[in-house]
Amino acid sequence: MAGVAPVPFSVFGKTAIVTGAGSGINLSFAELLLSHGCNVVFADLALRPEAQKVVDTYSPKTDGKPRAVFVKTNVIEWPQLQRMFEVADEEFGSVDIVCPGAGVYEPHWSNFWHPPGASTASKDAPDSGRYAILDICLTHPIRTTQLAIAAWLSPKPGQQKVSPTNPKRVVHVSSIAAQRSPLIAPLYGASKHAVSGFVRSLGDIDVLGIRVNGVAPGVIKTPLWTEHPEKLQVVDEKQDEWATPEEVAKAMLRLLEDDTMVGGTILEVGHNQTRIVQALNDPGPSGSGHTVSGLMNGYKEVFEWLGQEGWGKIRPSKL
Repeated sequence: MAGVAPVPFSVFGKTAIVTGAGSGINLSFAELLLSHGCNVVFADLALRPEAQKVVDTYSPKTDGKPRAVFVKTNVIEWPQLQRMFEVADEEFGSVDIVCPGAGVYEPHWSNFWHPPGASTASKDAPDSGRYAILDICLTHPIRTTQLAIAAWLSPKPGQQKVSPTNPKRVVHVSSIAAQRSPLIAPLYGASKHAVSGFVRSLGDIDVLGIRVNGVAPGVIKTPLWTEHPEKLQVVDEKQDEWATPEEVAKAMLRLLEDDTMVGGTILEVGHNQTRIVQALNDPGPSGSGHTVSGLMNGYKEVFEWLGQEGWGKIRPSKL
């Protein structure tokens, strides 16, 4: 591949798979792609009304216009991840962009502070050997990336193999939690550290024409926050500023199209600010859209849980 100059990348006329596109950041990204002439496979468990409206708007087959299709997808089920690619091939002929963006933010049902079998809030079974939050936020992005690379290196008949002159893109959704890890969300923080590390590890396959990079949002006003009162307790809307899903989506588009955003780049997004996160000696996130002033409320709650008698001990099963 040495000496082969990469061609400029535009999302126009391309096809993308976006997991978690039923709401929030990933919905904004999917909508932005469509507005730039890119077909989008919406992969999610369900579509919120605003997402359904977008899919309905872009679902008709109209010459010269991008289309949207919805594929019901549980991202922790690997066969359903494979199905996303099959649908994209069936509907559009190929896939050029993959965003494994679906995620959850330390819900009580899969939470370090609600251990499996020891908390009635946890849905993680003590004998399952897994945490659902890690399946969603870490394993699914890794597996989806594997599937994408495999599809591009060994394309189906009629599809062109990936190369610097036929480039492909993967964009991951990390978080500022990969740099500033709060006590209230250890598993989420661990998953985002891992996602950022995973992106950096794959930076050098850029030479094959496959660019893998990621966005690291700050505090973004999405249903992940606004519809979960236990999360909102750490936000004081009188003094804390949200960044918007649209700001993140624009950064994600930049990661796809901007030639300077080389493989392995992590682009941090706050309120009215975007910057590249350095692999070493990075100063860390600061400023608007990166801080929550009520964080101690969350810490207080964690220590209250830890103060409960028998924290972490598995409860006897009821026969």
